[in-house]
Amino acid sequence: MDAVNECLRTFPKEVRELYLNDAVPYLDGPLSPLQFYRDWIGPNKPCIIRNAFSDWPALSKWNAAYLREKVGPKVISVAVTPNGYADAVNGDRFVMPEERQMTFSSLLDIIEGKVKSSGVFYVQKQCSNLTEELPELTGDVQTHIPWMSEALGKQPDAVNFWLGEESAVTSMHKDHYENLYCVISGQKEFILLPPTDRPCIPYELYQPATYRQKEDGNFEIVDEEDSTKVPWIPLDPLNPDYERYPSYRLAKPLLCTVKAGEMLYLPSLWFHHVRQSHGCIAVNFWYDMEYDIKYNYFQLVESLTNAVGLL
Repeated sequence: MDAVNECLRTFPKEVRELYLNDAVPYLDGPLSPLQFYRDWIGPNKPCIIRNAFSDWPALSKWNAAYLREKVGPKVISVAVTPNGYADAVNGDRFVMPEERQMTFSSLLDIIEGKVKSSGVFYVQKQCSNLTEELPELTGDVQTHIPWMSEALGKQPDAVNFWLGEESAVTSMHKDHYENLYCVISGQKEFILLPPTDRPCIPYELYQPATYRQKEDGNFEIVDEEDSTKVPWIPLDPLNPDYERYPSYRLAKPLLCTVKAGEMLYLPSLWFHHVRQSHGCIAVNFWYDMEYDIKYNYFQLVESLTNAVGLL
C-alpha cells in the first residue's frame, strides 16, 4: 500500500511536468477538426478559443428586452437555493435545488432587481434546455459546433442555456462530456483540475436531499426517500480546508476567466468549479466522451485512490 500511495503522490506532478500547461492557452480561432482533435481532445487539455462563434446573432441580440419579447411568457425550469449552491454538499447532505417553474419574464424581473425574492435563481437545467424549453432562441446560435461534431463524429447530447445571479455557484465536479462552453454576455470564472489530480481530491458519500422554500420564505432541506448515497466533493476550492484535506495541497488548479465571445473547451473528466458575473448568459454543448483506454486508466486511478485513501 505504501508503494501504491507513493505512486499516486508523484503521479499528478509527473503529468504536469510532461504535458500540462501552467495556464489555459488561448487560440485566436477554431482549428480544423483533425488538428483540434490531435492538439486538444486527444491530449485531454483545455483551451479558450476566440472568434469561434462571432457570427452568432445572440452576441448582439440577447439582452433583457429582446429575451422578454422572444420568450418572456415561456415557462422554464429554474433552480432555486438559499445560498447559490445547487447540487452541492451542505453539512452531511448532498442538496439539490428546488426546481421551480416560472416564466422567463419573472426570472428577468428578479435578475434585474425589479422584484425582490429570497433565494438565488439560476437557469441550469442540463437536459438540452435550450432546444427543449427555449427553441425560439436556437435561430440566434448554432445547435451544434460543426468542426467539433466532425472531429468527434457525433452530434452533441445536449445544448444547454445558462442564466443566473452572481451568487449562483457550481460546486466542484466532473462530467463525462467533451464540453464547449460559450459565454454570450458577462463572464465565467473557472477553477480547473485535470483528471490526474484525482488522488488529491476528496470524495465522501452523502444522503441526497432537496431544498424546499416554505411559506415564510425560509428554506428547508428535505431528504430524498429510499435513495442511495451520492459521492461528491466536499472541498471548496475557494477556501480549501487543508487541515481536513491535506492532500489537496498537491493539486495545482488552473484559473481562467471566459469572457463574452469566448469559448472554453473543457475536456471530459476535468474537475471544475464555476462562478459568474451577475446576469451572465452562456450556452454549452455536451458531446459524449469516448469510453476508451483513457477512461479505463482514469477508473484505475480512481479505484486505487479509493483503495488506499487520500494521500
